[in-house]
Amino acid sequence: MHNRSGFVFVLGVLLVVATGIASMPQGKAVSTAAGPAPVVPATALQRPQDPFAGFDEFVVATMKQWNVPGLALALIRDGQILLAKGYGTRDIESGAPVTPSTLFAIGSISKSFTVTALGMLVDEGKLDWDKPLRDYLPDFRLYDPVASERFTPRDLVTHRSGLPRHDLVWYGSDLTRAEMYRRLRYLPPSRDFRAAYQYQNLMYLTAGLLVERLSGMRWEEFIRQRIFQPLGMTNSNFSVNDLQKAADFSYPHSTTRAGDRETVLRIPFRNLDEVGPAGSINSSVDQMIRYVEFHIRQGRYGDRQLLSEANAQQMQTPQMVMSEPMRYDEVFHSSYGLGFVITAYRGHKLVSHGGGIDGFIALLSFMPRDKIGLIVLTNLSGNNPVPQIVTYNVYDRLLGLPPVDWVARMQQQQKQQEETQRKRREERAAQRKPGTQPSHPLAEYAGEYEHPGYGVVTITVEANRLRLTYNQFSATLEHFHYDVFQAPQLERNPLSELQISFANNLRGEVETVSVPLEPNGEPIVFRRRAEKATR
Repeated sequence: MHNRSGFVFVLGVLLVVATGIASMPQGKAVSTAAGPAPVVPATALQRPQDPFAGFDEFVVATMKQWNVPGLALALIRDGQILLAKGYGTRDIESGAPVTPSTLFAIGSISKSFTVTALGMLVDEGKLDWDKPLRDYLPDFRLYDPVASERFTPRDLVTHRSGLPRHDLVWYGSDLTRAEMYRRLRYLPPSRDFRAAYQYQNLMYLTAGLLVERLSGMRWEEFIRQRIFQPLGMTNSNFSVNDLQKAADFSYPHSTTRAGDRETVLRIPFRNLDEVGPAGSINSSVDQMIRYVEFHIRQGRYGDRQLLSEANAQQMQTPQMVMSEPMRYDEVFHSSYGLGFVITAYRGHKLVSHGGGIDGFIALLSFMPRDKIGLIVLTNLSGNNPVPQIVTYNVYDRLLGLPPVDWVARMQQQQKQQEETQRKRREERAAQRKPGTQPSHPLAEYAGEYEHPGYGVVTITVEANRLRLTYNQFSATLEHFHYDVFQAPQLERNPLSELQISFANNLRGEVETVSVPLEPNGEPIVFRRRAEKATR
C-alpha cells in the first residue's frame, strides 16, 4: 500500500460474488431412489440463514482492530441495493457519523472513470485504442524514442509504459497538468516498453489530457456531463476544495505511533486537482453503487447505453499480466484490464480497483457474471486493509462459503512487512563506514539542484545540519558516511529515511546530488544550478 509516505494511490485486488446464496434449505438428505421421497415436516426444515447475521459486529470489530474512524459501504445484486450503510465517524474531532451519503475521496478508482470517458470517445469514432497516440497528441514524448513513436491509447491505460511510478513529480507539487505532461520526456524508464506491468499515475494524467484534446472540454466537465449526470451522481465532485463545501463529507485521518501505541488524528486534505484523471474524484457509497451497477450491466444504466458493450467488456478483460505470485489460494493471479483489475475470488470472476490517498482508502469490486457489486470507502490511510477484509467477508457471506479469516491473514501479512522493514534498516546500518567525514564544509553543499523532470531540490544548512526540501516536503539530514547523508524516519513524508549522495566535479566542487525519489528506479541526479549574479 503506502510505502514510506502514504502518498501513492492504492491498487486493490477485489473479489467477485456468486449467485447460489445458500438459499436452499439445509435438512436431511432426500433420497433419489425410485419411489416417493420421504415427506419432511416444514417445521423440521432449517430456515435459510441471514447471510448478514453478525455482519455489523464484524465490521465494527475490524474497524477497531485497525483504528479506522469511519467506513461506508453499499452492496448491489441483480439491480437491487441490498445494503447501504455508514459506520463510525467522519470526523474524529467532532464525532459526526458516517452515512451512505458521506463524501470520501475514492483515489485511483477515478482511473476507471477516465477509461470510461475514452471508451465513449472510441464509440463516437474520435479515438482508436490501437492507433499511435501521436495521431491525437502530436507533442507526446517519452524518454524512450521508440516508445514515443509506438505508444497507443491502450498502452496509456494499462500500466505498460516502461516507467516506474515517478509519483514525486506530482505529489506535493504545484505543477499544472500541462507542465507535468511536458516533463514526461525527462523521466527515465526502468523497464522496456510493454515488457512489464508498472503502475503509473502520470500516464492517466495524460489520458485525461487526451479526453480534453478530443472532446474540447476539461476532463472534469466531460466526466460530469457524460457519467455523473446520467447516473445521478450529482453530489460527486473532483476536488477536495469542493468536497469541504458539502453538507456531509469525511475528513482524512491517519495514525501516529509512540512505542506500541497508535493514535488516530485528523490530517490535512491532499489536493489532487492537477493529477485529477488519475485519482481526484470524491463520492459516496449511495452514488458510487450506481457506477458499479453501470459496469455490471456492461455500460448500460436505466434504459440508456452510455458506453458500448464492446468497450465495457474490454475494460473487464485482461490486457496486461500483473506478474506477482499468488499469496492465497482464494485469490487467483491478477491482470490489468482498461482501468480495472481482473482476477478471481474463490472461483468467481472479480473485477475491481482500489484507491488511496492521504487519509482515505477505498475499494470498488463487482462480479459481472453473478451480477453482484460492492463499494467500500474508509477515512484512514496507511496500514489499512479494512476495505479489502470487509469486501472479502461480504463475498464469503453471499456465496454461502465458509468464511476465510482475513483479519488474521492481514495481521500476519503486516507483521511480515514490519519484520522486512526492520531487517532492511539493520542491513543499511551495517553498511555504514564509521569515522568518516564529509569532503566539504556543510555550507559548500548548500544550493539549488535541478533535474529537468523532477524540478528543484534545495539544500540548506540549519543548526549545523543539512536540510533537504523538495516540493512541499522537507527533512533534516544526518551524516551517514563520506558524502552520503540520510533523513530520519518520518511520518507521512516521502523523504523518510532517504539516503542522498553528493558528487564533485573535476575542480573538486560539489556539483550533483543523487536522491532516490523513485524506489523502483535509479536515483534521480540533480545538478547544481548556476549561482545567480548579484549586483
